[in-house]
Amino acid sequence: MSTVPPSPPAPVSLVSGLRDLAPAYDVVLCDVWGVVHNGKQHFAAACAALIRFREEGGVVVLVTNAPRPNPPVREQLDRLGVPRAAFDDIVTSGDVTLALIAAHGEAPLHHIGPERDLALFSILTGLMGVDPPRVDLDDASYVVCTGLFDDQTEKPGDYDGQLARMRARDLEFISANPDHVVHVGDRLLYCSGAIADRYEKLGGRVLQAGKPFAPIYERAMDIASKHRGGRVEKSRVLAIGDGMRTDIRGAGDFGIDSLFIAGGIHQGDVQDAAGLDAAMLEKFLQNAESRPKAALGTLVW
Repeated sequence: MSTVPPSPPAPVSLVSGLRDLAPAYDVVLCDVWGVVHNGKQHFAAACAALIRFREEGGVVVLVTNAPRPNPPVREQLDRLGVPRAAFDDIVTSGDVTLALIAAHGEAPLHHIGPERDLALFSILTGLMGVDPPRVDLDDASYVVCTGLFDDQTEKPGDYDGQLARMRARDLEFISANPDHVVHVGDRLLYCSGAIADRYEKLGGRVLQAGKPFAPIYERAMDIASKHRGGRVEKSRVLAIGDGMRTDIRGAGDFGIDSLFIAGGIHQGDVQDAAGLDAAMLEKFLQNAESRPKAALGTLVW
């Protein structure tokens, strides 16, 4: 009995800009860090592309794994010069984290992360009326991680001792940012997802607030539908991002198309001196859990 070998996956389209795809979509769910800015400056061409998509009648929702809720992320975008005209709304991993913390009520928590992320808790109290005490690890009922205490000098392995203590007590671990790394200028810095991964490998219980997990996409779709004035079909939604394990896998798992931005965190795997290389891209995608519909070096119209 002969068996028919599986068909090879369709090649990823190398497009010249968002304009090549835009007519097929009503909504763009766009990643922020690595696509719209690099933590130090905004990308003018990317912002112009999103503005043009909106001018053509589309809705743009920025979807970011930033562990802070909506207001401080908007302030950061303003400081980096991202025009408000480039998007209709924002959904952050921090927004989803608020709901996960609120579900624990007043149970004491231990926070792992930099001081700049403490806005998460003050906004939680203001929006939801919940003010759980932040305590030392040994007194905590669960852990919320928004990042490393000092991402300039620390590495995820520095937390192995704390993770072992958490696992011994079977503490739940809420990761406010599933990203493993992020570009800040030309540097790669670790995020809370890298610590969450180590805890999972110890058998720890982890709740992930952002991409590639469904809750952040469901929230983004609800918001996009409100801006469209009605239900949006998944077939009319395009996700844009530079992270394979977050943006592209998340879109695939959620059942929407994606545009891969090659000039982000994977640039060394898919680009040479001349830019995005089709052969390098296909080799890179051989073991990928999801494949994008199309790829582009940097987001442009």
